[in-house]
Amino acid sequence: MINLDERYQDYLSGNKKLRIDGVDESLSAYGWHCDGNEIKGYYLTTKNHKLYYNMNEQFVEMKPLREVANV
Repeated sequence: MINLDERYQDYLSGNKKLRIDGVDESLSAYGWHCDGNEIKGYYLTTKNHKLYYNMNEQFVEMKPLREVANV
């Protein structure tokens, strides 16, 4: 299992930033996402985006946060 705390704690505390489309963004949250039956991967939330990764730590998709909030 991926240790999200170990991997992303420095980003959450503001010591590191994610670079998305050439813009540095602070991480505001991270956690697991599932389909209702099993864990499919994890997500990272920034001020403007929600990024999804699978259990192999491969990027799956990025959604603008305003789109995720309207769901």
